[in-house]
Amino acid sequence: MLGTADQDSFISSQKWGVVTTLRKDGTPTSSVIFYARVGDELLFSTTTDRVKARTIANDARVALAVLDEGAPFRYVTVEGKATLHRESLLADHVLINRAMRGDPAWQAPDGMLERLEKEQRVVVRVKAERVSGVVNRR
Repeated sequence: MLGTADQDSFISSQKWGVVTTLRKDGTPTSSVIFYARVGDELLFSTTTDRVKARTIANDARVALAVLDEGAPFRYVTVEGKATLHRESLLADHVLINRAMRGDPAWQAPDGMLERLEKEQRVVVRVKAERVSGVVNRR
């Protein structure tokens, strides 16, 4: 479970987030992402040439703010360590796409693995160390 039962349920019901990583000089940089949840980890995709991948390779600490898509603007922030993965690229992207599309039956099209490899995609896995936020606003 991530955080409290209410926070855990909120994280599982959403798909948008903002991930913040740290540059070498310690300044933060943030990006909007789609994510999928697998157990107690949050997964998202990026390419090796993007700031997210470069900053995580240098400093694994991240904050991922899970956002409500509408009023009353609930949110949960998951702070933890991120790792970059290539070994289950297609399977992880299927999970991310299913979450993003809201379609648990979505299947990868032919050639997707080759496209992901050509784009130099990696999957970022975030393991929670601290969870906070407000999910009970009315």
